[in-house]
Parts: sequence; structure tokens; C-alpha cells
Amino acid sequence: MTLRRLSVSIFGTVCLFLCAGCYFERLTGKYDEIPELTRENEAVLGQSVMTIEERQRRIRLLQNLEREPIPSYTINGGDKVEIVVYNNPDLSVKTTVTPDGYIGMVLIGQVHVAGLTLGEASKKIEKALSRYIRNPKVGLSPFLIASETVTISGAITYPGIYPVTNGMRLADVFAKAGGAASRHYDGETISAADLHNSYFIRNGRIIPLDFSLAIERGDRLHNVLLRRGDYIFVAARENSLVYLIGDVKNPGRRVWSKQTGLLELLTLGGWVSDNHWSHAIIIRGGLNNPVMYKIDLDKIISGRARNVALQSGDIVYVPKDNISEYNVFIRKLMPTAQLINMLVTPATWWSAQF
Repeated sequence: MTLRRLSVSIFGTVCLFLCAGCYFERLTGKYDEIPELTRENEAVLGQSVMTIEERQRRIRLLQNLEREPIPSYTINGGDKVEIVVYNNPDLSVKTTVTPDGYIGMVLIGQVHVAGLTLGEASKKIEKALSRYIRNPKVGLSPFLIASETVTISGAITYPGIYPVTNGMRLADVFAKAGGAASRHYDGETISAADLHNSYFIRNGRIIPLDFSLAIERGDRLHNVLLRRGDYIFVAARENSLVYLIGDVKNPGRRVWSKQTGLLELLTLGGWVSDNHWSHAIIIRGGLNNPVMYKIDLDKIISGRARNVALQSGDIVYVPKDNISEYNVFIRKLMPTAQLINMLVTPATWWSAQF
């Protein structure tokens, strides 16, 4: 470890201890008041904080986007077009529109066509040719459209600019770009993409899409039809780990995936000891703003309750015995070197990856 990285790690440890000390006095109260993580609670955690009216407005916005007609094609720089002048084959030409929007032809020279539809550009060329030819008739068609593109960047395998074809949607360009980028950790390959914090921009405006619904479920409202100029940013996941601490055989951090539940994490940790307490604690939201939930561990192990799905960053604590006072629980858990080391080391590792 370099001196700089060591100093960062030590500084982070000190900060965590100081922050933990701040919580000791204000996170007090009865341990029994920690809410159970039931199906209802889990659903609430997974929901947005938007109001009903905001949800309805978002749905209407996405519905309007879905119903929008495909805009008429307009010529832009980089497009390649074929111009046919009827009864004057010597004037017909295949050419590329310059970056500033011009095409060149015999007799009339440079004609600005960027931003025009095919019909409008044909009329403009006919007007210019009418000075030399009686009643010219011009046909214009693109044979390579380079300007109908979208950009996708961020934690994607092949970020870049991709052409838009009729009917292409968000999930299509996500797939064309190779899907989420990956990182290697502890012998496993994990996704580097954070779909929940990714965003989509159209005409300078962020469109409130749910990338998970669009890409993983194909929801048509969120899996929007793409238009020229759309910008897609796939956020990078900063934390793909969960943490296990307490009365288990092998405490430590583990790679998180969507299939990771409490039972899976306990299995990876070598399982609980024989005299573990009947309940476990899930700390969610990090140490800056922790939300804690009691889990009836014995019921889950015996099959009398369903397994609990974990979220990235969750800390699972298995106490050794029943703790009656909430502030005693806080004092026992927060300052432990075991927890501090697990939280500091991954931060150093992730900063090195990105």
C-alpha cells in the first residue's frame, strides 16, 4: 500500500470513529423499537419518494413521448445524399454534406441544405438550377445517414455514438453498446453499472426514466423510442458489496448481486454460530443516515418466513445475545474495528478501479 493510500485509509478510519461517536448520544432509545423488516416495509424501501401527483405527471410525460410521431428527417452534416437532375444526367451527383451543412454541384456551386427536409432541399436546388436550366426537376435521397445518432456513455462496455434506426429503443442501444461494463473483484465479475442513478437527456432536458424497468423488464413507457441527439449516461456503481458482521464464522464483505439474500450472505459467511440470537439486524443507508431493521432469523432459517433480499451496501449484524437497550446495541456495533476495516478497505479498492 502506498503512503498516500495508507494515509487516506487512516484518515477514513478516524472519521468513521468520530462519526460513530456523534451517533452514540442521539441514536438512543429502546432496541425493541427498531421496526421489523416485513414485506410491507421492504416494499416501502423500494418505492420512490414522489407524490402521487408527481407519479401521474411522469406517466403522462412518458405516454406522450411514446405517442409522439417520428419527426421528419432533415439533412445534416455527414449525411451522404444522391442528387438526380432529370434529363440532365451529367449534373447528377453523389456527395457528402459538409460539417457546416453544404453540398456542391456543377453550375450552382455550394448550396446550404442542413436542417432542410428532402423536399425542401430539392426545391432549393431546383431554384438555383433554374438560372441555367428550364424547369429543372430534382430528386434527392440519402444513401447513408450519419447524423441520426444517439450517444451513450458512462459505465457501458463500448461507449460511443450509435446510429438510430426506425423503432430503436433505449434497451436496443444499451445492448449494441455491449451492456454494462464489468469489474473484477475477489475472483468474481460484477456489474459496474448503477441503473438507478443513470439518466437520459433529450433536447437539453432530463427525461425521468427508470433504466431498470426499461432494460431489465422492457417496460415500453421507460424503454423509450430513440431520437436523434438523445444522450444516455449509465452511472457507475460505487458500491457492489454487502457486509456481514457479528456472531458468524467468517465475517467480512461479500460481492452483492440481485440474487443476494440474507440466507445467501450467511452461507457465504460460513453460517451463524450455534448460540446466535434469534434476530439479525440489517443496517441500510450507510453510517451517515442509517436505517435499521430487525429480521426474525430463526423463522427464515426454519422456513416459516421468507428470505430477505439485500440491497447493495447493506450491513448485516448477527448479535450474540438479546440486547435490550438500543443504545447498547449502537455502542457495541458502531466502534468495532471489524466493521471499520470492512468499510474503509472497499472504499480504497473502488477508488482504484475507477
